[in-house]
Amino acid sequence: MPPLDRFDIAIMRTLQREGRLSNNALAERVGLSPSACSRRLDRLEADGAIAGYHARLSNRALGHPITVLVNIALSGQSERQLAEFEAAVRRCPNVLVCFLMSGEYDYILRVAARDLEDFERIHKTYLSAFPHVVRINSSFALREVLDRPVVSLDPGC
Repeated sequence: MPPLDRFDIAIMRTLQREGRLSNNALAERVGLSPSACSRRLDRLEADGAIAGYHARLSNRALGHPITVLVNIALSGQSERQLAEFEAAVRRCPNVLVCFLMSGEYDYILRVAARDLEDFERIHKTYLSAFPHVVRINSSFALREVLDRPVVSLDPGC
């Protein structure tokens, strides 16, 4: 990917805040002509700097206010075992995020549930039935403090 210049960063910063802007409005905000802005936007998308566009929906508003972080240990880490586990995770609609980890556990998942009974159902139906699982450790989030979709484009913390 080519280095990002100030216009690329301005485009991405603006879209982070207001992803529904028209190309004309975006071009005006970043100080480019609409055609130049459109070309840069196409390049940023093609290069993978802009991975996609979506609306951030609220799990709470959709009836799934419980967030559970689930650590999972597998019986081994062969390519076959990892692939089978990951394929099963993709079939569970309540798993929002799945990371392959280093350390004590092999995976960490973020799971959405309606309530404790719903999480019990998810645990029985999916989590404990995933292939090669030998240990599950679940922690319930009490409150979401921060959910940043990406690293800030602004320098420094």
